[in-house]
Amino acid sequence: MISLKRYLDGEAPAVAEPALQDERLLEPLVRAYGAALEGMGDSSMDACPGVGDGLKQRMAALCAGLSPTMDVAALHATDRNVQQELQDWGRIASRHLHTATAEVKHLLLVMSRAGEAVATRDQRCAGQMNEVTARLQRIATLEDLSQIRASIETSAADLKSSIERMTAEGQAAVDHLQKQVAVYRDKLEQAEELASRDPLTGLRNRLCLESLIESRIASRQAFCVAMIDLDGFKKVNDTYGHLAGDELLRQFAAELRSVCRSTDLIGRWGGDEFLLALDCDRKEAESRIKRLHNWACGEYVVRGKQGMQRLRLDASIGLVQHQPPEALPALLARADAAMYERKEAARRSRAG
Repeated sequence: MISLKRYLDGEAPAVAEPALQDERLLEPLVRAYGAALEGMGDSSMDACPGVGDGLKQRMAALCAGLSPTMDVAALHATDRNVQQELQDWGRIASRHLHTATAEVKHLLLVMSRAGEAVATRDQRCAGQMNEVTARLQRIATLEDLSQIRASIETSAADLKSSIERMTAEGQAAVDHLQKQVAVYRDKLEQAEELASRDPLTGLRNRLCLESLIESRIASRQAFCVAMIDLDGFKKVNDTYGHLAGDELLRQFAAELRSVCRSTDLIGRWGGDEFLLALDCDRKEAESRIKRLHNWACGEYVVRGKQGMQRLRLDASIGLVQHQPPEALPALLARADAAMYERKEAARRSRAG
């Protein structure tokens, strides 16, 4: 893909300069560039799920800032930001994969050492067993009963000692290996938990949401999905800055947690969109969504470019109930359409 900066600087074909002057061509150019940014963000989730969500969100933020009315300097700045984000994410992904590889390698070494210890123990015990066997075979050549008895008693004592030592050493090796495996199991669980969370809000991320909703569909249990979109959020970023927007998202996520039940599935779908899965039918879900809207929407205080700012936040919520055997894409499409219907109705109401 040719760099937008190179295109605007004239390193692309000669049509670049007229395209910049013709708004009919500039608009699809900016739209295509935005689609490419979103594609890079989506691809990062497949390439490295553990750290892909961060790049996806930053690409979405850069895409949201694109506009056909931007001047060349702003477009150049966006292109530089894209290149920097990709370089930074490359380093982060490399460190993440290096750490994961090192942990797996360490675990394999621990298991290898445990196997070597067991083999060494078995070889030592085999030698002791051979000695006992040889002694027992020599008993057949003895004629003095007292010598036979003494030899049998010694052999039995040695055999018992060898078996006890083998058992103790084997148990110690197993205990050590179990402890090491438990440590790495905890690390893997922590890594999986971290990979399933949105880094900004701490809610479940999109990949995790899709997986958990698929599980609900497979279990054939009744549930509803609510798609939540914050109204006018882009204006918050444009007016008060992205740090203020991030803080608003964190506060809104905290309010969602406080109003939802522990069994509810809560997550950030992307950008300023959130998703809920409620384990109930449509009638009960409507009542709960109304209470959620009254609780989570309203006045917020965030730090903007010029100090603390008091903002009023509203949201459009699209609620649908799963209809078996409906698949995930169809369910989400209905929730998304319902959300946009509510948003359009609110817009018409304000205009009227």
